[in-house]
Amino acid sequence: MTLPIPHSGARGDCSVVHRYGGPVPSRPATIGQLRDSGWRSVPVKQEVRRNAMARIAAGRPLVEGLLGYDATVLPQLENALLAGHDVIFLGERGQGKTRIIRSLVGLLDEWLPVVAGSEINDDPFAPVSRYARDLVAERGDDTPVEWVQRDARYGEKLATPDTSIADLIGEVDPIKVAEGRYLADESTLHYGLVPRTNRGIFAINELPDLAERIQVGLLNVLEERDVQVRGYKVRLPLDVMLVASANPEDYTNRGRIITPLKDRFGAQIRTHYPGDVDTEMAIADQEALPLGVDGRPVRVPDELAEVVATVSHLARSSPHVNQRSGVSVRLTVANRETLVANAARRALRLDEAEVVPRVSDLGALAASTTGKIEIETLDEGRDQAVVDDLFSAAVLTVFRSRVDAATVREVLAAFDDGRVVHTGDDVASSAYIELLAEVPALGRAVAGLGGGESPGRAASAVEFLLEGLHLSKRLNKDAAGDGRALYRSRR
Repeated sequence: MTLPIPHSGARGDCSVVHRYGGPVPSRPATIGQLRDSGWRSVPVKQEVRRNAMARIAAGRPLVEGLLGYDATVLPQLENALLAGHDVIFLGERGQGKTRIIRSLVGLLDEWLPVVAGSEINDDPFAPVSRYARDLVAERGDDTPVEWVQRDARYGEKLATPDTSIADLIGEVDPIKVAEGRYLADESTLHYGLVPRTNRGIFAINELPDLAERIQVGLLNVLEERDVQVRGYKVRLPLDVMLVASANPEDYTNRGRIITPLKDRFGAQIRTHYPGDVDTEMAIADQEALPLGVDGRPVRVPDELAEVVATVSHLARSSPHVNQRSGVSVRLTVANRETLVANAARRALRLDEAEVVPRVSDLGALAASTTGKIEIETLDEGRDQAVVDDLFSAAVLTVFRSRVDAATVREVLAAFDDGRVVHTGDDVASSAYIELLAEVPALGRAVAGLGGGESPGRAASAVEFLLEGLHLSKRLNKDAAGDGRALYRSRR
């Protein structure tokens, strides 16, 4: 019987097509040409190891753009890949586990030859599927080869309670049976995700969420190299690098993971949140969307960027926040984006020349905060109060680190004559410039914060100083529900 195959170019023509169409010039098009080219097949873990060594020797990171892990996670990952281990990452949400896993695709060779038409990336020199074995037996060195790009060699599955053996391993295809093939014929199988990632990297997110019977099936195909589908045993010597993620609380022998599968991983790497505010700010700078506004420049003052990052750090130690669910770095990124968005609304309404966030914009961050942290409080309806307290504590923390006592005394003296200052989302930057002209001491304090660059930057610095003085109990504040506020002396 002649097996149908996709067109891959005639022998002697090295212009072939890859799996997704498009030319792959100057590459062998048949097994014979591939053998003559000197190409050699290596297991996927050796392939990843070779490319990882090249990156390390060149001084390049294994994962681009990953901040805060240089001395912790990345060295452990380098060791695991050099040792040829399967890896599981343990950590709470928002710690970059999935990003690290997906970046491993870059350590695969850009192109890989497979038997043309193979569903499981059969090695031309050592095919394992029935289709590929029969095709090579029939055509020998004339067996067509197609080239698979590295992205096609990565498979990923989010573990959910409804995940089945058919999803991961495979199932009998009733259409193939209806075509007249015997049920026991291996060619009636429809392969699942794991076999289709043969000679590649397969990732499972939240591994303990797999039902135990599914974990057993996964262990069987990865360790014993055979599969039983509807009672028919298929020998599949798959070449797969397994990478997974899990929550530390679930990944225990007493939790929802079977011990033999836990033993399958050679490396267990613990991820973590940024250890300092500076790293958190750098991540927000890198990840936040660039929200341009009708040609207006966007400037986020350093003190407000620090406030946003400090909120996340305070939340990770707050007794009112569920620490088991974690406080993701995505909270910092989302808050940063919302802060700029609210400032953009003001700039559009007041026709400001630039977009500069202020303290009065922090109230808008409740919408991007409450959905990303799990608040635990005995009093119902106190969620908003907990969030407000986090932001107040963050502003006070940053104020104390950036404003010295001499500046505080000088600014307070300007309020001794009964001066009252109005702030709010609807106050134009020009109003703050007029205030600085009237109160030289406040102008000097604003300059010390770097607020003399532009009207928008000056307005932001004024609000930050006034709010810090209020939170440190130096000024009184009368706040309205619409974001407006009035600051005056406590005397």
